[in-house]
Amino acid sequence: MESKNHSKSMFALFLTVFIDLLGFGIILPILPLYAEQFGAKPNEATLLVAIYSLMQFLFAPLWGRFSDRYGRRPILLLTLFGSVIAYTGLGFANSLWMLFLARSLAGIMAGNISTAQAYIADITTPVNRARGMGIIGAAFGLGFILGPAIGGLLIGSDPDNANFHLPSLFAGGLSLLAFLYALILLPESLNSETKAKIKVHRQHQRRLNLLQLSQRPQFCVLVGIYFLVTFAVAAMDSTLALWSKQQLNWGPQQTSYLFAFMGIVSTIIQGGLIGFLKKHFGEIKLLILGILGLGLGLLLIGFSQSLILLLVATTLVAWGISISQPILNSLISQMTAPEEQGQILGIASSCSALARIGGPTWAGISFMKFGSYAPFLSGTLVMLVALTLSFRVTKNVYEVKTERIA
Repeated sequence: MESKNHSKSMFALFLTVFIDLLGFGIILPILPLYAEQFGAKPNEATLLVAIYSLMQFLFAPLWGRFSDRYGRRPILLLTLFGSVIAYTGLGFANSLWMLFLARSLAGIMAGNISTAQAYIADITTPVNRARGMGIIGAAFGLGFILGPAIGGLLIGSDPDNANFHLPSLFAGGLSLLAFLYALILLPESLNSETKAKIKVHRQHQRRLNLLQLSQRPQFCVLVGIYFLVTFAVAAMDSTLALWSKQQLNWGPQQTSYLFAFMGIVSTIIQGGLIGFLKKHFGEIKLLILGILGLGLGLLLIGFSQSLILLLVATTLVAWGISISQPILNSLISQMTAPEEQGQILGIASSCSALARIGGPTWAGISFMKFGSYAPFLSGTLVMLVALTLSFRVTKNVYEVKTERIA
C-alpha cells in the first residue's frame, strides 16, 4: 500500500514539475526578442536570462532550508503560485523594467527544483533513488521539447507582429494548473521523524571549506569543466534568438522550433544512447567527445548561413550538452563520500548557477562589442580550455580513491 501511495506521489510530482518546466521552455527562446520590443540592447536582453539564474542561485538554498523546517508541500505550493504571478506579470508587461521584475520573481520561484528533489529523496530508498531522480530529468527533457514548440505556435509566424504576451499568459495558466494539481493530489512527504533526523544531521554535519576542496585536484578540475561547459551553453541560449534574427532574418517562432529540435536530440541521447556509449567508450573518453562536439557545434553556429549547417551545428551542441553534463555529475558523485554528497553536489550546482549568470552577461557584451558571432566563437575557446582540463581527468583518474579518503 505504501509503495502504491509513493507511486501516486511520484506521478503527481512529475506532472507538477513537468508543467512548471513547460512554462519555462515556452519563454526561454523568445525572451531576448521580447525585450527588444521595449528597446533593450543585446546586453540588456541577455541580462534577462542572467537575472533569472541569479535569483535562482540566491533563493534555492533558502527554499531548501524552509522545506526542511515547514515541509516540502507548502514550499512547492508557494513557489508554484509565485510562478503564476511571475508569468502573468511577464504577459502584461509594458516596459523593460516590468520584464526584469517578472523574470526576477520567476527566478526566485524556480529555486523549488531542489525542494522537488528533496521530496523524491523522502519517498525513495537508496536503491531506487536514482530512478526517482530521473523523474526530474524526464520533466526537464519533455519541458524543453514541448515548451519551445508550443511557444512557437502561440507567438505566430509573422516576425513583425509576434504575439509575445500570449505565450507568457499561457505559461502562467500552466503554472496555475500545476498549483491546483499539487494542491489537490500532492501529499506532504516529510514526517516528524525525518524532520528530527535532518535537525540532528545539521548539528553534526562537517562543513567543507575552500582549503579542503583545494586539496582535491580532481574535484577542482571537474567543477572547472562543469563551470566552463555551463558558461558556454548559457551564452548560446541567451543569444541564439538575437543571432538568428540578425543572420537569418528569423522571427521568434523559428528560433523556438530550433530549441525544440535540440530538446528532441538531447532526449534521444540521454534516454537511449548514453548508457550504450558509456559502456563502449568509458566515462572519461565520452566526456572528451561531448566537449569536442559542443565546441565544434558552437563554432559552426557562428558561421552558419543555411538551415542545413545550422541543424548540424545544433545537433552537435545538443550532443555535447547531453553527454558532458550527466557524465560530469556522475564523476563528481563517484569521488565523493556518501556523507558529503549533498555538500559536494551543492557546490558543483552553485558553480553551474554562477556560470548561468556569467555566460549570458558576457554573451550580451560580446554580441554588442564584437558582432553576433562573438558569443559562439568565444564559447568555442572556452571549450578548448575545458578540453585541456579533461585530459587532466584522464591522466589522474586513479586519484579518486585517494581524494575520497583525504
